[in-house]
Amino acid sequence: MTLAQLRAFLAAMDSGSFTAAAAEIDSTQASVSELVARLERELGLPLFTRGGRRLVPTAAARELRPHALRAVAAIGDGLGAVSALRSLDGGTCTFGVLRNAAYYDLSDLVETFHLRHPNVRVRLVGLNSALVGESVAKGEIEAGLVVLPIDATGLSVTPLFRDEVVYASASRSADGPPVEIEEVAAAKLVLYDAFAGWEDPTRRQLLERARARGLTLDPAIEVEHVETALGLVAAGAADSIVSRTIAESETFPDGIRTFPFAEPLYDTIALVQREGVMISPATQRLAELAQRMLLERVTEHGGRTSLT
Repeated sequence: MTLAQLRAFLAAMDSGSFTAAAAEIDSTQASVSELVARLERELGLPLFTRGGRRLVPTAAARELRPHALRAVAAIGDGLGAVSALRSLDGGTCTFGVLRNAAYYDLSDLVETFHLRHPNVRVRLVGLNSALVGESVAKGEIEAGLVVLPIDATGLSVTPLFRDEVVYASASRSADGPPVEIEEVAAAKLVLYDAFAGWEDPTRRQLLERARARGLTLDPAIEVEHVETALGLVAAGAADSIVSRTIAESETFPDGIRTFPFAEPLYDTIALVQREGVMISPATQRLAELAQRMLLERVTEHGGRTSLT
């Protein structure tokens, strides 16, 4: 059973003749007649009583008609939805963002996109980068912004810029030297992104450095949000690590001092999407906007360096 057969059947039933049906669907009388005949052979029942000047629908035709109408309408709706998505007049785009997206001035990303494309629905997912990468690889999210390194299997990765990671402490001397990994291993630490744990890209880099020196890292406190960790650091409960962007934000707590690592440590911000898979035009547009907004805010000093 084909869409062409159903359209020919509906046109013939509504118009009462193959000739009128052919004019309605821009076809020929012979073609419409053949399409209906094929449909009848497939169903094993006649749809019209032929004779006289008008086709007379059978009981089978009357039973089939509402289902044929729904099928043709569903196909039309589907084509319309795809067309709307292509023209950015509708559809839904899914995009993953950094857990700490607000610190990178991405809080107005959706607002800016929505003003330009008000009919596109947006699903913005903020997860740890390891989970964003996994969701993109599985096809749950079309594309996203992540911090590297993550498992890049099945992903196309476009690095955008580097953001220096610094050590944060309220008790370390302000004139202290750059931080060695041995000091980190010996310190009382509070680390965030507890759910992702050592799969978190920043924590993963730190752990790899410690293991290379035969050291272990065992945080005294693990929390989910960086703001909670910084509150504990400000209270003198423990030390932590943050990106330069967070350390320079207006909401960074007073009393916390930051120190570079002796061997500089960086978060690399990147755009990821599934390898070899074309993302929807709406998500492509959102990704381009996010990339542009990020790069407009990146400077060549202060620990942030563009990679594009």
